[in-house]
Amino acid sequence: MSTTHISKEDVLNAFQFRHATKEFDSSKKLSEDDINFILQTANLSPSSFGFEPWHFIVVQDQELRELLKPVAWGAPLKLDTASHFVLGLSMKAPMTKWDSEYITHMMKDVKQLPEDVMEMYSKFYREFQERDFNLDSDKKLFDWASKQTYIALGNMMTAAALVGIDSCPIEGFHQEKVEQLLQEKFDIDTTKYGLSYMVAFGHRKEDPARPKSRRDFDSIITWK
Repeated sequence: MSTTHISKEDVLNAFQFRHATKEFDSSKKLSEDDINFILQTANLSPSSFGFEPWHFIVVQDQELRELLKPVAWGAPLKLDTASHFVLGLSMKAPMTKWDSEYITHMMKDVKQLPEDVMEMYSKFYREFQERDFNLDSDKKLFDWASKQTYIALGNMMTAAALVGIDSCPIEGFHQEKVEQLLQEKFDIDTTKYGLSYMVAFGHRKEDPARPKSRRDFDSIITWK
């Protein structure tokens, strides 16, 4: 497999370009190729044990976007103007527990591991949950899955920036109320999935009013 080498300067320029776009130009829509490219970077993202504990809903139906507004205080302007609006769902305990049907499916059908390797993999995963990370509650298991789903978020936003597409990650929502809406209107089984974040994609209406500000580089790095 050949790889295209992108210059370090181009990558850093993309990070400088990226900002949390509050309002998009609603007249500029992403092509199907553009949004599929972004979603493919989520699909190719790494996850702990390679179990991919995520699902993504692309909300293009305007009526569904309107239903999200009252329960997502950080999203209304993005829901009105973004070309594409994505919900990042993470799996809950019934899906991610070491002995769940989903984990068996991932090992057997997706990874196609031999029986002896599956047994070893399952043992490591159980020890990881019960001993190493002490994932002994549904809340801890969901938070662990969310960590993996955020890796995909970062990759989607970076990939978008590399090709000149804007984005905005959103955590400004009432989780319980959104999940009730997901169950009632989006046909999502909320015993299996919960919402970790929302993210909007499109093209900015205007450039940021202020330059990007960050802590001094040397203050965040320690060499030993």
